[in-house]
Amino acid sequence: MDLLPGVPLPLALLVLALIDSLSIGTLLIPLFLLVAPGRVRASRVLVYLATIAAFYCAVGALVLVGAVNLAEVAQEALASPAGQWARLILGAALVIVAFAIPSKRDARAPVAVATATTGDARSGVDDPAPAPGRLTRWRDRLLDPSTRRIGIMAVAVAAGVIEVATMLPYLLAISLLASSGIPVISQVTALVGYGVVMILPALILLLVRMLAHRAVERPLQRLTAWLQRTAAENTAWIVGIVGFLVARGAISDLGGFGLLG
Repeated sequence: MDLLPGVPLPLALLVLALIDSLSIGTLLIPLFLLVAPGRVRASRVLVYLATIAAFYCAVGALVLVGAVNLAEVAQEALASPAGQWARLILGAALVIVAFAIPSKRDARAPVAVATATTGDARSGVDDPAPAPGRLTRWRDRLLDPSTRRIGIMAVAVAAGVIEVATMLPYLLAISLLASSGIPVISQVTALVGYGVVMILPALILLLVRMLAHRAVERPLQRLTAWLQRTAAENTAWIVGIVGFLVARGAISDLGGFGLLG
């Protein structure tokens, strides 16, 4: 049973980690800190990213321990004809769900990048009124000068908990590791590497923000607004990509479209 036939394990994990790096918790929320008016608080960004990466790794390790224990049984079940068809149906269902996810074009107003406490509306920069919701509360807490590190870590864990149900690329990565046959220590090491790659885009943006503040300020604000406007579409793409990969692996195990025909 091969979920990603023909793709080396390191490359598959790298691609999945980069897909995960585009989520709300790993990119959009850190951008709130990067586009806030004034000097960027690098320590807050680093604490947040380190916490959410550690949360992912902890969850992955716990799942992986159970997955390793069940890997042989699960692999035999999924490699059977019934299991192959079940994977094909699951992958196709995920693709259909991806097309069914609403684009929410009626909720295009992005969360403001500046709060009342830091309100520094710059000339020519869009700063719409913040939309109510979880993202607004998290953003306000992160930008509040009185928030301590434990508060930042709490936001990161909360974001991770909310995304547990939708971390499909990560679950697929864990499945690949569980069925890879490599030692458990190597699997856990791979999970740590996955977490680093997952927060790498946000770390790069932090570095660029610190080195070229004025040059990247407006592009970062536009990126933040775009990510907020297209959150549903991005989720649909992630679900669709995972569904395609699962279905592709099942089709390969079934012998290709010739057999299916």
